[in-house]
Amino acid sequence: MNDRTKSVRRTPEKTNGRPLTGPVDHARIEAAVREILEAVGEDPEREGLRETPARVARMYEEMFGGMRKDPSKPLQKTFTEKYDEMVLVKDIRFESMCEHHLLPFYGKAHIAYLPNGKIVGLSKLARVVEILSRRPQVQERMTEDLADLVMQELDAKGVGVVIEASHTCMAIRGVRKANSICTTSAMRGGFKDQAATRSEFMALISGRWR
Repeated sequence: MNDRTKSVRRTPEKTNGRPLTGPVDHARIEAAVREILEAVGEDPEREGLRETPARVARMYEEMFGGMRKDPSKPLQKTFTEKYDEMVLVKDIRFESMCEHHLLPFYGKAHIAYLPNGKIVGLSKLARVVEILSRRPQVQERMTEDLADLVMQELDAKGVGVVIEASHTCMAIRGVRKANSICTTSAMRGGFKDQAATRSEFMALISGRWR
């Protein structure tokens, strides 16, 4: 199986490849948050905590909103163009939630592709980042899924993705290394096979291109 036919993990496995439907269960989240507060020794009825369960429920609905959206949809509206040089959108800001500790990680994504007769609106690449980031996530999987989606939906000659992110699960707990940055990359097609294309991509996102 080559890069261009690789299957894409568009949504969590439990959805069988389809976005979730139906509303978020706020009451269930609120009950769980109350249980957590009681478990750590707090009083959920204390003035400062009384509305916390409802706030957390609304936050989770926002942070996990990508579970109810199809990340391939923004890429399905394309335009026919003969342009065949690299298209790069860099510094796409995102915020996500680490699925291991349910703590935020945030940073920027850089996405480039080599068109194969069609292009996509630049904002659509940012929309895909937004959808994939708004779900329980790990940076490595998000990087791979971004590359696979763009490669598949645009039938591109190549795709390069780099994500740089800070993880609060590492910054505020455990080893507590607040200034650490995790960088992940995924290369497909020409970006993987051609060193010059890959080098151009890395130089462009670092600002070293002449």
